[in-house]
Amino acid sequence: MEKMLMMAEQGGHYCSKKTDNLCDDCCCQESGRLTRIRCIMRGLDFKSYIFLFTVIPLFILGMYLHGQKISYFLRPLWEKPPKPFHQIPHYYNENVTMENLCRLHGWGVREYPRRVYDAVLFSNEVDLLTVRWKELYPYITQFVLLESNSTFSGLPKPLVFAANRHQFKFVEPRLTYGTIAGRFKRGENPFVEEAYQRVALDQLLRIAGITDDDLLIMSDVDEIPSRHTINLLRWCDDIPQVLHLQLKNYLYSFEFHVDDKSWRASVHRYQSGKTRYAHYRQTDDLLADAGWHCSFCFRHISDFIFKMKAYSHNDRVRFPHFLNPKRIQKVICNGDDLFDMIPEEYTFKEIIGKLGPVPHSYSAVHLPSYLLENAENYKYLLPGNCIRERG
Repeated sequence: MEKMLMMAEQGGHYCSKKTDNLCDDCCCQESGRLTRIRCIMRGLDFKSYIFLFTVIPLFILGMYLHGQKISYFLRPLWEKPPKPFHQIPHYYNENVTMENLCRLHGWGVREYPRRVYDAVLFSNEVDLLTVRWKELYPYITQFVLLESNSTFSGLPKPLVFAANRHQFKFVEPRLTYGTIAGRFKRGENPFVEEAYQRVALDQLLRIAGITDDDLLIMSDVDEIPSRHTINLLRWCDDIPQVLHLQLKNYLYSFEFHVDDKSWRASVHRYQSGKTRYAHYRQTDDLLADAGWHCSFCFRHISDFIFKMKAYSHNDRVRFPHFLNPKRIQKVICNGDDLFDMIPEEYTFKEIIGKLGPVPHSYSAVHLPSYLLENAENYKYLLPGNCIRERG
């Protein structure tokens, strides 16, 4: 008590709590959280200061810049690989009869071919749509295309197909074209808008006249089944009700062959009230070597920028400089990743094996015939032509 009175008379502070060694000299002189922190800081040595003000900030900065890459690299630790597909061997030679081709696959042959509907959601891929429809034209009963004035990410967009419809007069007699108004809900998960548009495509298919046991191709514009694959499936009997197509996976052009793991494209024997247009795994059956998937295969740099901001994975644009036209051009020619991401694989062996740029390929064998017949117009899609137009 005497000590308390003496401290009060001298204008000081009395500390009734036990003090630790670090703050013996100051805890009883000053009070408050900031003072306590000052006391702790006073007790740190030089190495502790380096750790606190250098190592920790650098760690936080590194996580901000590369956290997504670290997460993808560690993916094998937190996500198991999906169930393997049942891969169906694919037999084809132009000199082999359809009866023999069907028999090689373990299927019968029909007296007449099924009708085939090719249905796509369209954004801005005019060139690839041309290549796709030219490839499939001989065997398609009805081309079905749905276009929105909104991207999946909620950005407004022009009706690109409508403005370029004159380029597709060759399919006009067999075209069912529809538009759907966007909901423009900014901040919403882009996959919600994508699902909304796919439901609308179901309705457009019914308007186009699809009926039971017709073949329905479900794939994005840049996922192009080969002509002979669709002819095989329309002529063969007893094919699976749903069949995924294994496509050769390309990036930016047919110069950069990533792998053969694209599988989301599928062909369905249509069932009223049951078949729903989707872009996820719907069966275990996968037909080998059935076409091409050319991702981000655009003529103009502006189209790259548009898709990067518009598609469902637009969250991968982590920094504004990703959209710099000079950077994008350099990335294309090098075969690097536009989003500076780690390969999306499920084992460390596969991840490490794919690190770095995609190797250049100089083979243009077994590509869509229309592409090669019009090589001068589409040379940017062929090996050795990585420079893009700035439009």
